[in-house]
Amino acid sequence: MGLSEAPGQNDTQALLSRTQAMELRWRDYRVERPLLNQEQLEELGSRSPALVTLQWRTWFRCSRARAHALLLQYLPVLAWLPQYSVRDWLLGDFLSGLSVAIMQLPQGLAYALLAGLPPVFGLYSSFYPVFVYFLFGTSRHISVGTFAVMSVMVGSVMESLAPDDDFLLGLNSTLDVAARDASRVQLASTLSVLVGLFQVGLGMVHFGFVVTYLSEPLVRAYTTAASVHVFVSQLKYVFGLHLSSHSGPLSLIYTVLEVCWKLPQTVVGTMVTAIVAGVLLVLVKLLNEKLRRHLPMPLPGELLTLIGATGISYGAGLQQAFGVDIVGKIPTGLVPPMAPHPQLFAKLLGNAFAIAVVGFAIAISLGKIFALRHGYRVYSNQELVALGLSNLIGGIFQCFPVSCSMSRSLVQESTGGNTQVAGAISSLFILIIIVKLGELFQDLPKAVLAAVVIVNLKGMVMQFTDVFSLWKANRVDLLIWAVTFVATILLNLDLGLAVAVVFSLMLVVIRTQMPHYSVLGQVPDTDIYRDVAEYSGAREVPGVKVFRSSVTVYFANAELYSDSLKQRCGVDVDYLLSQKKKLLRKQELKLKRLQKENKLPKQAAASKGTSVSISVNTSVVDIGSNNGAEGSKAKASAGTELEDTGARAPEDSKASDMSSLKALGLPQPDFHTLILDLSSFSFVDTVCLKSLKNIFRDFREIEVEVYMAACHAPVITQLEDGHFFDASITKQHLFASVHDAVLFALQHRRSGPIDPVLVTKL
Repeated sequence: MGLSEAPGQNDTQALLSRTQAMELRWRDYRVERPLLNQEQLEELGSRSPALVTLQWRTWFRCSRARAHALLLQYLPVLAWLPQYSVRDWLLGDFLSGLSVAIMQLPQGLAYALLAGLPPVFGLYSSFYPVFVYFLFGTSRHISVGTFAVMSVMVGSVMESLAPDDDFLLGLNSTLDVAARDASRVQLASTLSVLVGLFQVGLGMVHFGFVVTYLSEPLVRAYTTAASVHVFVSQLKYVFGLHLSSHSGPLSLIYTVLEVCWKLPQTVVGTMVTAIVAGVLLVLVKLLNEKLRRHLPMPLPGELLTLIGATGISYGAGLQQAFGVDIVGKIPTGLVPPMAPHPQLFAKLLGNAFAIAVVGFAIAISLGKIFALRHGYRVYSNQELVALGLSNLIGGIFQCFPVSCSMSRSLVQESTGGNTQVAGAISSLFILIIIVKLGELFQDLPKAVLAAVVIVNLKGMVMQFTDVFSLWKANRVDLLIWAVTFVATILLNLDLGLAVAVVFSLMLVVIRTQMPHYSVLGQVPDTDIYRDVAEYSGAREVPGVKVFRSSVTVYFANAELYSDSLKQRCGVDVDYLLSQKKKLLRKQELKLKRLQKENKLPKQAAASKGTSVSISVNTSVVDIGSNNGAEGSKAKASAGTELEDTGARAPEDSKASDMSSLKALGLPQPDFHTLILDLSSFSFVDTVCLKSLKNIFRDFREIEVEVYMAACHAPVITQLEDGHFFDASITKQHLFASVHDAVLFALQHRRSGPIDPVLVTKL
């Protein structure tokens, strides 16, 4: 043991010696520079107003280079396709496109059913938008097409505006499926066009940053709640039930209650088909995860399940024998374009905007993940335009709104996809299926498609674990997650999103109204100032209070900033000001009363002099007798006036001393200087400017000088524009750092020569 410990002891001694040497170097290291206020700093650094470049001027410049740049910006395929490496990338893109197409087929059929539309329209939505995104998109790896969240949002719109109850025929309440489907297709295509218009419009005005208001906890909670909606919507296909249409708030609860109520009516054949298909899909997915490193591409479990289920359904006659509901007729070929119906825009406006924002948020978040992983950049505004054109053109060809799928995007990346050529190849495979092979799936049970949808919810359902991680990491984000989830479950997808966004923004405002205020102290032998409540080694500079807020001050928290400042300083500023005003008012009244009392003897003397002059005209004897008294009174009056004049001078000189807190008998603050650390300020508004001016005025009234420090250049510009600086508050009251302000305050208080050099030992 002794031999083994010797190297450790030597290492410890060596480490200690290095630490001591480093401390010695720190002790010898000093920073020496001039002590700078803002005025001196601007002169030393030659500050000049930043040049404001008007971006809109560049928009109207016309040149060949600018036209070429705009063409590449809005049609990115022209930038990367000429540089496409056929030898390195084509094989990977082909295998990736084939794998995605194999997934796209069952998911397209299933998600169309989820949207309340005939399954073939899921295939259309897997072809047109994908090819359009190939031309205009900037992400190389996301797979655009049908997605569960988008489909369930579309389905809620269909249930609301075209419910089954509106298409019942006769007294026997037979559902006119053809009329219902035609109406819903019209609604869905118009909705897709409107979603596309929103997205293209927002992208053209560079409004891609709107997605930043959807935080990650909000998006994950929303998609998790949407997965619950998706799961509940598929229960009728799993159990073979015919449910009423529910829309609006609490529609999910009503649907669950109705499913529970009608469970005795379950079609056993349908339920068994869904369970068997679901178990097979789960087993294939587990096998793919286990053999992921050994397989060139994942096993097409969904496609194999669809083919097997279709063959069994056709051979065993599941519909006739067991009442299993099947997809039905799937027309071959492409449908002609159809103009949208503008008269429906008013009904679809709110839902279209919600779908546009959610679809873009999902696409850009996945796009940025893959871009970061593979070292390229995704442009949010162009992504918004690309996704909008996909929905706009797709809506004209009777598609419903699409976004990108997480599962297909992961497959597209993991199977060797390098560019959106993989997406184009997958769309070509879907085209072949639409034109030639679609009718082969007419006997496919809808229960199998429901199983495909439910099994693919695994990724979103796993997001429930966010609750545990957020509980440990950030309770506020957990609150956003919980409110978003509950609101989306109870109020449906459109209202739930609105409530979540409003709550998230309100929480931001509330958090700015609950900042951390601190009094700073100096860390010994440094120019670093930290909160004395957190750093036991930090000490307040005697006679100086340094105050800091963790957030910027604006109209919502300006009053709280002022109140917290007065509270943390340990001085009841408002009480001192009110008492000072009251005592000064008493002094003023007392002075007026004394002046009035002094005027009464003067008036009496003046009246006696008048009576003497009258008596002169009447009696010569009185003149002689009164001369002595008059002279004596005149001398007394003159003496009194001289005394008053001599007394006024010292009274004026002592006026300022008499108005001080000490002379008034009021308690004095235990500090002479207040320094406001503005390093956290990112902007100031007019309310903040008024609050700062009031702080200067109030503290100066109680004989405390105020300085500001560590202000950023944009904030200084806003202070100048707001006419904050004047004769009483100049840039000499604003310092480059807190330490500058502290040193200046200490030297200025000593009333000695101010040392122009700041020396700090680190």
